[in-house]
Amino acid sequence: MRRTWIWILPLALAINTFWLSSRSSLPVSLPHPLDWLAHATEFAALALAMELAARATWRGAPTYRRHLAIFLLASAYGLSDEVHQIFVAGRDASVLDWAADSAGAVAGLALSCLPLLWRRWMAALGWRRGRAERPDPSRPLVLVADPHWGGELTGLGEATARLPEADWLFLGDIFDVWVGIPGMESPQQEAFLAWVDERRRQGRWVGFWLGNREYFLDGLSDRFDLMGEGIGGGLPGEALAWEHGDLINAADGRYRLWNLVSRSGAMWVVARALPRSTARSLAARLERSLRTTNRAYKLAFPREAFRAAAAAHPGQTFITGHFHTHEVEGNGTALPWAHDGSFMLWENGSLKPLTPLAHP
Repeated sequence: MRRTWIWILPLALAINTFWLSSRSSLPVSLPHPLDWLAHATEFAALALAMELAARATWRGAPTYRRHLAIFLLASAYGLSDEVHQIFVAGRDASVLDWAADSAGAVAGLALSCLPLLWRRWMAALGWRRGRAERPDPSRPLVLVADPHWGGELTGLGEATARLPEADWLFLGDIFDVWVGIPGMESPQQEAFLAWVDERRRQGRWVGFWLGNREYFLDGLSDRFDLMGEGIGGGLPGEALAWEHGDLINAADGRYRLWNLVSRSGAMWVVARALPRSTARSLAARLERSLRTTNRAYKLAFPREAFRAAAAAHPGQTFITGHFHTHEVEGNGTALPWAHDGSFMLWENGSLKPLTPLAHP
């Protein structure tokens, strides 16, 4: 059931703004710059209320799309509010007031994300599209975590030939960087998508849960049976739950800030506006920066945080990628690094290696 009633608050705030603008004079007249601060505060509250409502009712939208839509709506409403005041005696329109409205909307959206920097509450920013069930759960499910493919799709062809009847689930970081902007696809990414298309033509289920090296790929969601991001992934009918794993450590505020900024609407606008060659260079630079944001965290496997994340899924098998090491804690399993073709298999309610695990 969609909780449409939650839109009552932003609607009430918008009506209040319209009512105030309809008055020839206000009870309190604020001097500059306090009047601009009032405008910004008013529209920050409006954008924040819209964001909280949209999270509950627009679950298939990534955060950057939701925030862009809310910003444009709030900014457009601020512009219409200024135009409205032209027709009210004693009032006039101001471009600076409109700029304050738009800046307030940005502040409200930023404020909505602040709690996510410290708490493992990322479900609010997660999204999914597609079918969270396989047509035939008796088929084996090949699990691929963090292959970081470069020149070759290591192990993919061999595993496909070995298990042609299998379904597939990719738990993120398929390539070093994958940015979903037209013109930025690499030949390897195009080859992978062609492989996905062929698997699906053969009637196989293919899922893709985005990791920390995938950006703005929701436009490709129709190429997969299931695509999502954040925490809360899973096949409930098979008692299998997952996430990429990069958001497990609630104390890693620096990485959470990186995650929010790098997937923001502002970054999407920049990526779309830049020339393709410049955008590719920026993507490579972002990838190099990403390597250092939580390096110390990944060097030491966070057992307690991982165990707590797994415990949030009682009665289910919980899996992640991200850590590049094969670890088991309670009902949780961190899948091995698939860079060398070390894939895992989910079959008959249990995990097992598809290929022998590589050990140093």
